[in-house]
This record gives sequence, structure tokens and C-alpha cells, in this order.
Amino acid sequence: MKCFVNYEKNCDFPIENLPYGVFSTNNDICHRIGVAIGDFILDLKEISHLFNGPLLKSHQDVFKEPTLNKFMALNRECWIEARKTLQDLLSSDNPTLRDNTELKARAFVRQNEARMHLPATIGDYTDFYSSIHHATNVGTMFRSKENALSANWKYIPIGYHGRASSVVVSGTPIRRPHGQTLVADGAPPVFGTSKLMDFELEVAFFVGGKTNKLGEPISVKNAHENIFGFVLMNDWSARDIQKWEYVPLGPFTAKNVGTSISPWVVTTFALEPFIVDNYPQDPKPFPYLTHEDKFNFNINLEVDLKPDGSKTSTTICRSNYKYLYWTSKQQLAQHTITGCNMNPGDLLASGTISGEESDSFGSLLELSWKGTKPIKLNDGSQRKFLQDGDTVIMKGKCEGDDYIIGFGTCEGKLLPAIQL
Repeated sequence: MKCFVNYEKNCDFPIENLPYGVFSTNNDICHRIGVAIGDFILDLKEISHLFNGPLLKSHQDVFKEPTLNKFMALNRECWIEARKTLQDLLSSDNPTLRDNTELKARAFVRQNEARMHLPATIGDYTDFYSSIHHATNVGTMFRSKENALSANWKYIPIGYHGRASSVVVSGTPIRRPHGQTLVADGAPPVFGTSKLMDFELEVAFFVGGKTNKLGEPISVKNAHENIFGFVLMNDWSARDIQKWEYVPLGPFTAKNVGTSISPWVVTTFALEPFIVDNYPQDPKPFPYLTHEDKFNFNINLEVDLKPDGSKTSTTICRSNYKYLYWTSKQQLAQHTITGCNMNPGDLLASGTISGEESDSFGSLLELSWKGTKPIKLNDGSQRKFLQDGDTVIMKGKCEGDDYIIGFGTCEGKLLPAIQL
């Protein structure tokens, strides 16, 4: 495909991508839906009248909304029509937008002149624990190599309900929290500032489509119809608070510190050329979790760490989405097997994504092996866990022969704790 908008070959947002986001500008502070193309944002509010296909001509209002929720609530066929319409309009062979100077001036905004916002109103957020290498690493650290995985791990996609209110868009700083921690085993806990702040490299997806009613599970075979698209995620974690509070009900305040997501939602259609085999599963999952079609993606992931005031950042992790043991279809099927009803805009995350090699571990807990192996940064400093002022930058991309599908970045700076 040839686009009339010029961009570099290694651009994150070619015409093959077209991710959705929500933005505003200084000249227009209203939140509106846009599509990333090259270094620009195409304002869908300005071209909503051009979505005149058989399915969308009666739904043009969804492109005038301040969030993606109503568009997400349409079915998969509508999403396909929207993508085809956008690719046609951006094609170098189509004069409709290309030659309309006045409309182009209104509809295209430079990304560096826009402010990005959360792409959807997130009603509920769930975080899974789907990387076998991450789960094995953590289990080895805190139990033993022989007893690393819990008895249920290979039978069920494990997850917990997170806090939707503290999900924030990339660029939002995160404050170091206070909480209870256990300084020494057998001693009473103490209250104070978390000393062991960490990141977690994750990928999350937004729920969409005609969702299920209460009491009616989503079939794993059709679960892709309810997966709108994917974002990068940093699940900030206070490890010392987590260690004390997680028994017996799992993560709580150590995880609601803040959860950062990238602003651009990359659709499953953009990822389809990068489908790879699902991770081998043994034992075979129960029938309600079994799907024969491939729904795993070759998404290269990186984490950079930049100390406060430093002119250089260090890539400390290179991982890949394909390392996930449980697919997003299985996660969604498990989440709804009891009849839990989903809503468009709900966010489901993968859990930390780690590979087999030590430089592919998706958290500082693993990279420094619980603080016993400090990581050396390019500026000469070292890290066991995050320090105040550190900025964590996550990147993701699929690499084709002559284009890439990029996710942009998911970044956040850790600020000092407030004084209580």
C-alpha cells in the first residue's frame, strides 16, 4: 500500500498499522479520536462523514466521541470496514482527502503538537500472570526451582482484578508509595516509604464487540471477536509492600500505585501478518480453554531505563510477546467462564512478559535476581530497583520485510514519595 502522507520506512505508524487513540491540542482542548499515520494524527471527527460504507454510515457518530468506547462496542465487521475506509482514504490513489486542501488542513495534526489521553473509559481492569518464564523465575526465587510453578498454573490462566482508576496514559509520572513492609522475617511490619519499586513489562488488550450478558461465558473459539486491540503496559509494583500484603488474597496496594499504558491501540488486524504458533501447552487445557487457531504474535519488546538528569538511557530488557503461555483468547475465556460480563473498554493485561534468557526478563525483580545482581547502566550507575527520578520507557514493534507495526512508547517517571 502506498500512502499520500510521507513517512520514513522505519516509522511506527505506516498505513499498514493505523492505531487508534484519543488526543487534544492547545487550539482545541476537546478530546477526540484520531488515527496515527506517520508523524501525524488524522482527526476522525473531521472526516466522520466519509465513513459511508454499508455498516458505518449509520454509526458515524462514534467517531465524534471523546473516547473509543462506542466504536469499540461495534462488531468486528464494523472495525474491518473502518480500517478499509481509512486505508482507502489515505491511499495515494484516492483524491478524496489527498486533494482537499481545506479538509486536510483541519484533519491532520502533528503528533508533537498533540496531547494524548487514555483511549477509552476503563470500567474494569484485570491483570493476568501468563508468562511461564516469569512465573518460574518468581517461584524459584521465593519457593524453589522444583516447586516454582503453583499446582494450578498450567491448568488455568491466573489473574487478579486491578484498579481501573489508577490506569494512566504514557507520560504520566508515578509517585513512590507508602505502605507496610516486613523488614525481617518474624518481626512486626513497619510503615514507611517503599524501597523496592519495580516495573513490569506487559501487553494489554481492550475488550470490544457485542459483549456477553451476566451468566453467559464468551467462547474461546470466538473470543477474538471481542478483542479490539493492544497497548503496551507498565504495571508499576512496590515489591516490598507486595511481599507483606499479598497473602492470602493476592496483589492489593502494591499494584494500585499506577499502571501506565501506551496511548495508541494497535488493532488485531494490523498484527495478523505477525501471527506465530501458540506457546506449547502441556497438559492440554480443558476444552473451554482450547483453540486450534493461532492467536500469538511476534512483537519485539524493549525496556529502557533513564536516570534523572542523565543524557543517556540503557536498554535493560529485550523480550517478546510470543513468550506468553496463555493466549489473550484463553485469558478472556477464563475471565468469563463463570458468566462474568465484560464491557467495551475493559482492559485485560498479560502479566510480566519474560523470555528464557536473563536479558529478556521483564522486571527488575528478575533482572537483578531479587537485588543480588545489580544492573550496570550506560552512565556508570547501577540498579537493583528503581530510584527516584528514573524514567522507564517501553517500546514494542513487529518487523515486516519493508515496514514495521509500532506501538509507540509507554513511559513514566518515578517521583519521590510525598511527605506524610
